Amino acid sequence: MTAGPISLAIFSNTQERGGAEEHILTLLRGLDRKFFRPHLICSPEVAGKLQPDLPSDVALYPLTLHSPFHWASAIRLAHYLRRQRVEILHSHLFYSSLFGSPIGRFCGVPVVIETPHLRECWRKGLKGHFFVDRLIGRCVDYYIAVSHANARFLVQGKRLPARKVRTIHNGSDLRRFAPVESSQPGLRAQLGFAPDDLVLLAAARLEPQKGHCVLLDALPLVRRDFPNVRLVCLGDGALRGQLERQVRDLRLSDAVRFVGYQTDIPRWLSLADVTVLPSFFEGLPLIAIESLAAERPMVATAVDGTPEVILDGRTGFTVPPGDAPSLAEAIGRLLRDPDLRRRFGRAGRSFVLEHFTQERQVAQTQQLYFDALRQRAARLFPAEGVVESGAAKAAG
Repeated sequence: MTAGPISLAIFSNTQERGGAEEHILTLLRGLDRKFFRPHLICSPEVAGKLQPDLPSDVALYPLTLHSPFHWASAIRLAHYLRRQRVEILHSHLFYSSLFGSPIGRFCGVPVVIETPHLRECWRKGLKGHFFVDRLIGRCVDYYIAVSHANARFLVQGKRLPARKVRTIHNGSDLRRFAPVESSQPGLRAQLGFAPDDLVLLAAARLEPQKGHCVLLDALPLVRRDFPNVRLVCLGDGALRGQLERQVRDLRLSDAVRFVGYQTDIPRWLSLADVTVLPSFFEGLPLIAIESLAAERPMVATAVDGTPEVILDGRTGFTVPPGDAPSLAEAIGRLLRDPDLRRRFGRAGRSFVLEHFTQERQVAQTQQLYFDALRQRAARLFPAEGVVESGAAKAAG
């Protein structure tokens, strides 16, 4: 190990900016620079989307690596890891780890870590047996599960060694989400909403995972009791055209707005009376944390890590995935009771401020980095002891 700050490379080969990328940004912003010298290796597409929010001292290396047959990219990654003397390679999502972890191990990177983020329920057949995951797992020192449910999936579903799995909940910069009473009259006017309209906000990528189709099916049921309810869909994705057709077919064009990807999430949350997350699967959704930080209660599906944030009957309501009538009923319960919304919102803010801050996430991740480096050094030099880096000494 080097005597100076630890050379840490975070690797992702996704194409879009989503929850995993926000998680990465939280780490890159919060890592203690006395101990870490951070690098971000990601696709050019994601590099362009993250760069405006990336700390200026992060070394950014655009790289496309989407297939084991991308030999040129694999060689470039190997050269970069060696040239920068990377001591920790941290891949995000299994598809990144599939390529990055073996290359890191081949290059002699001392510590290799993977954060899978999600329960990969779409994998069927041979892929659903997770044999490849266990094979690649031989190259991985630790897995970071973003929720207790995610940890159970890794151990019980993928059958990865429990000793390698650490749970570190997602966190967010909750200082950005101070609760406000403003109903955003200017924004309401831009959207064509009246001052007394009730507003639902669904902030999620327009992808099958997020369940927007179920929410749209639930909306006519909600409108029977609340004809002035409106829905704002924040985000973009492959399903936008299909969802817009569904809106027209359900005659909801007056009530639904698709506003695309937006960066000022606190402003949009202040517009909402209730937030909704009808996902079919999740890791631990950041928007649930952020909604509660803004004192906006959420109706969400009881999948994976979501109930670890949205406590049913305390910070919001949870319902079964794919169940439009149950979703509509839960939304209606909150819309008809402003006092309940306020009570859930206050309880939710207190809960996330205690459990889901970025400081907590970063501190626990840094500690895992230190522990993993020390364990690696102990395996290499069991009898002699080692000269630790400054970071490892500080951690000890």
